[in-house]
Amino acid sequence: MTTSYVIKGGSLPNGTKSDLVIADGVVKEIATEIAPSGHTVIDATDSILLPGLVDLHTHLREPGKEDAETVLSGSQAGVRGGYVALSAMANTSPVADTAGVVEQVFRLGQRAGLLDVYPIGAVTQNLEGVELAEIGAMADSAARVRVFSDDGHCVFDPLVMRRALEYVKKFDGVIAQHAQEPRLTQGSQMNEGYVSSQLGLKGWPAIAEEAIIARDVLLADHVNARLHICHLTTAGGVEIIRWAKQRGIQVTAEVTPHHLLLTDELARSYDPVYKVNPPLRTESDVMALREALADGTIDIVATDHAPHPAESKECEWQEAAFGMLGLETALSIVNKTMVETKSLSWTQVAERMSYMPAKIARYANHGRELVVGSPANLTVMNPTKTYRVDRDLVASRSRNTPFHGMELPGVITATFFRGSLSYESSKS
Repeated sequence: MTTSYVIKGGSLPNGTKSDLVIADGVVKEIATEIAPSGHTVIDATDSILLPGLVDLHTHLREPGKEDAETVLSGSQAGVRGGYVALSAMANTSPVADTAGVVEQVFRLGQRAGLLDVYPIGAVTQNLEGVELAEIGAMADSAARVRVFSDDGHCVFDPLVMRRALEYVKKFDGVIAQHAQEPRLTQGSQMNEGYVSSQLGLKGWPAIAEEAIIARDVLLADHVNARLHICHLTTAGGVEIIRWAKQRGIQVTAEVTPHHLLLTDELARSYDPVYKVNPPLRTESDVMALREALADGTIDIVATDHAPHPAESKECEWQEAAFGMLGLETALSIVNKTMVETKSLSWTQVAERMSYMPAKIARYANHGRELVVGSPANLTVMNPTKTYRVDRDLVASRSRNTPFHGMELPGVITATFFRGSLSYESSKS
């Protein structure tokens, strides 16, 4: 017999005080006051009840890089961050460029059982940017892949990019582009600017990102296909996306939590925990990204959760791997940067971290408003509580969080996946 729950004392994203009953995998009842009457009680006093979060950009590393993360450990990190669906990037070993590999990742997610793991398929074979991967076979596989990306690498050849956009149109897929002109960023270590010149580290120019975005929105317009821009970081890139949307081009964009908060000034420490691809940018870029997320130019927040083993980060900056952890802290950082600054309401947070990511990726059972009969995928967060990030207490196998020691607002107290309690803070 499955457990039924009553979540008491919380508020829906629109601010309405509501108790919820969860049973048989769905929301059974919503009312101002509901008696426990045999249900297991979840205390949600002072908490926001959000639809379960959906991440469109996660590196789970398995298969092949299990020393950094596994599908299980990444799922454990995900539910602690309030996520009910993760999109696993293709840069595994072997690369997820065949039906066999994406099905393996999909089955590992099912076996973990904490949330839905949706594999993202590679655009090109072995992420080399030359020949298209088995896009059709991945789309027809048990994983039903609809998002394709060479993330970590740019699809740099415009002819290959055009063919990929045309191909995914057939089944309403989307290409998620890592916008990085490789010849402009060869050997680059951090944002190109005043700080990089002072530190003597090779700069990563904003134009390297913006040039690819401009090219690809024009290609998407030309073939009338869907394009998604991964981890947008520059004010110039924001303006290109804004222009493209005004023209009706089918483009969406994401921003990471770390690009909403951190700047290239942190590189002065030479601590590789702040080395990330694309790099941390300037304060003015951060403000432009926040404004674009607020006005809807940027559609979603995606974590780009990128775990690495200690030896890949505890070394000289130039030798260190790019990437940061993100799943367990994402909602708190959005709370800090966007809600507490009154740039977003909780309804808009639900839009950008649940509804829209699910819509872009075509995840039918996610990103649903919390109403009677909807799937019981939800996140309970108390925005009035704070916590100190401790890298030694994270669920991930890796420890490369740039937020270690930082006090963040908003404690996730429970995550429900298909009506089951997949995480409860008091029992973690």
